[in-house]
Amino acid sequence: MAELIIRPITAADDAQMAAIVRNALKEAGFAIPGTAYFDKQLDHLSAYYEQIPNAAYWVLSDTTGRVYGGAGVGPYSGATCELQKLYITDTWRGHGDGQRLIDSAIDYAQKHYDQMYLETFTDLLAANHLYAKNGFKQLSGPLPGSEHSACDAWWLRSLASAN
Repeated sequence: MAELIIRPITAADDAQMAAIVRNALKEAGFAIPGTAYFDKQLDHLSAYYEQIPNAAYWVLSDTTGRVYGGAGVGPYSGATCELQKLYITDTWRGHGDGQRLIDSAIDYAQKHYDQMYLETFTDLLAANHLYAKNGFKQLSGPLPGSEHSACDAWWLRSLASAN
């Protein structure tokens, strides 16, 4: 398999990325209210991230423009950002690209924030393992202001350069 590139999302990627997020959540049994499945901005991620200061979204694509996944960073509260919508197609998982997307997100976030927060599900074992491996510490509950009420796992990571 050819190595995929990580690049900023464009409007041409929006439908592909929305389908990837919805398919992944449906496959995991989480196509329910209180998840990214129903986020109003999901069908227009490029425009959404473009209009928010200190926010970015990247896609994982081949040279033809086919998208296999993505991840974003957006403001959460104060000096805390959120790792948002990290999803990869089921056929492309396990190739190290989740790590590459997290690396891109952390590199970007370190320029703008002190901490990175994320919300997920305990049943997503591979994802939770990836977060722990990258210095995220599991929290006992969500930070105030959480929008994804269905999630049951919350993680926080310092963005100090030593991590």
